[in-house]
Amino acid sequence: MYRFLLTPRWWGINVFAVLAIPFCIFMGSWQLSRFEDRVDNHQQQEDRSDRARTAAARPLEQLLPVDKVTSGRQASARGHYDSGHQLLVPGRTLKDKHGERQGFYVLTLLRTDGGKALPVVRGWLPGDAGAKADTAKVPAPPKGEVTVTGALQASENQGTDGVQAAGASAPGRLGMISAASLVNIVPYDVYDAWITLGDTQTPLRAVPPAAAEGSGLDLKAFQNLGYTGEWFVFAGFVVFMWFRLIRRDIEAAKDAALGIGEDGREGGVAPGGDAGAGRPGAGQEAAGQEAAGQEAAGRAEAVEDDGSGEGQGEAAARAGKV
Repeated sequence: MYRFLLTPRWWGINVFAVLAIPFCIFMGSWQLSRFEDRVDNHQQQEDRSDRARTAAARPLEQLLPVDKVTSGRQASARGHYDSGHQLLVPGRTLKDKHGERQGFYVLTLLRTDGGKALPVVRGWLPGDAGAKADTAKVPAPPKGEVTVTGALQASENQGTDGVQAAGASAPGRLGMISAASLVNIVPYDVYDAWITLGDTQTPLRAVPPAAAEGSGLDLKAFQNLGYTGEWFVFAGFVVFMWFRLIRRDIEAAKDAALGIGEDGREGGVAPGGDAGAGRPGAGQEAAGQEAAGQEAAGRAEAVEDDGSGEGQGEAAARAGKV
């Protein structure tokens, strides 16, 4: 009954199942490990952020370049603000007691003692960066040499939340906080990083630091979790189809052993009929013979009516041949 498993067709099915099931399980496990890594990175980033809030500030140069470890750390820099290049970053939201509100960042460049400029987000204000009534509330930056301390942040890119590339087209506005965006606005070099101040001037509100890119539970993390489920479903589907095919062939082998054809007829003979009934064209052949006999009989009767003995003999001969 199980001899069909040794046929070339079933050799191919078995080899495919043996290779596909472990592959699906491996891919599902790998996607699950990716999700777990992202969860661990998210937890580690939160722990680092908590420590960074209470840790002592370190000089800016010691924390560059910005990565997942240094992002959010307290950095300090000394210099003077360039009030002639103060920029507004529109389209930024901030949560307060009224919920999420739309507003803009106030960014001022700090010319450090090393010669480079550090973008400093001095705070956030609600309103529209294009409305004079809202921009009039922006306080002037401190004059003279100052020491600033804030959370270190990596340069933004097109995928960062709140980035508006079109914001750079208006004078005095900046759509994306990055050295690449500032290189054509200011006549000096800019650090590939920025800081957000914890202590701000009234009425500015402090901008909380953002988590490092790739360290949070973003959409990619949940995509990994979804792919995990898909690969395990594929493995289960392969097992199901293998059992379904083998069961079908077992039933076909049992039917063949009992002499049952695919159309349900036993031994190829139609139920209630004879052996000849199952032969194609048998009915048409019998009908043709019956019609030929009736035609010969009719001719014999016609000759007999003529009263001719010769005709009767000829008709009888013809009937006998038929």
